[in-house]
Amino acid sequence: MTGFSRESESFKWGTLSVEISSINHRYLDVSIRLPRELSFCEPSINDQVRSSLRRGKVRLSVDVTWPSDLLAVTVNSDILKNYYYQIQKIQEDLHISDPINIVSLLHLPGVTDSPSNRQDMEKEVEQALEDIVRKAVSSLQVMREKEGAHLEEDINTHLSSFHGFLNNIQNRWINARDEAMVETRERIKKILEENGPDLDEGRIAQEIALMADKWDISEELTRAESHIKKFQSILKSSESEGRKMDFLIQEMNREINTIGSKVTDSDIRWLVVEAKTALERIREQVQNVE
Repeated sequence: MTGFSRESESFKWGTLSVEISSINHRYLDVSIRLPRELSFCEPSINDQVRSSLRRGKVRLSVDVTWPSDLLAVTVNSDILKNYYYQIQKIQEDLHISDPINIVSLLHLPGVTDSPSNRQDMEKEVEQALEDIVRKAVSSLQVMREKEGAHLEEDINTHLSSFHGFLNNIQNRWINARDEAMVETRERIKKILEENGPDLDEGRIAQEIALMADKWDISEELTRAESHIKKFQSILKSSESEGRKMDFLIQEMNREINTIGSKVTDSDIRWLVVEAKTALERIREQVQNVE
């Protein structure tokens, strides 16, 4: 489900801001953007988000504003001198007289370090960031729950439509079944009249049984009804069961497809199309449910 949240808090060592958003996705896809100096926090933040959310494409970004006394980096003079003397010696060996730009040496590994004060407070910063992320995720969940209520209402509407189409199919099938049985009897009677005693009655009985099984949809209707009841119980549950609902939609779709392949009655076939449309609308919404 979609949602957005932003939390910000100031401390004596700076200000932390966290933005988190989510859009619909079948699985949980988490992307975290942190300032380089807070990259050490990524594993704990990732675990925190994944333990709270189960579905959605989640994007979390963190910004930090440091006070001026924590922005200045420290220069390791011993390492800088070592670089300088090494380069000077190489220039002498190669007879190069160009002056050495000491500023250009500041980018070499080990010459500059993050402010020592900032390194000392890593634990404090990490704990503060986890607390703000927790608040942001909680606010995001509130927004997602509001959307979830609208989703539930919409899903229930389409589920009721599907149930209605299923009842209409069952009512129509009772009449169609009787009509098909009358037609079958008439055909058998005609065959018997034309072939007389030479016809194998056992084979006829076997063929009748096969025909009855082919167009009998009572089992499919019963299973579809059972899937609807299970789906309704999951909707009322407080647990996140999006994947179970997705599975049940697939099973209901399987039953309605089988019904469509078994019957030849045009009215029932049209009801099957309508029922599949209702299921597709439910399936689209279920993709958004945790």
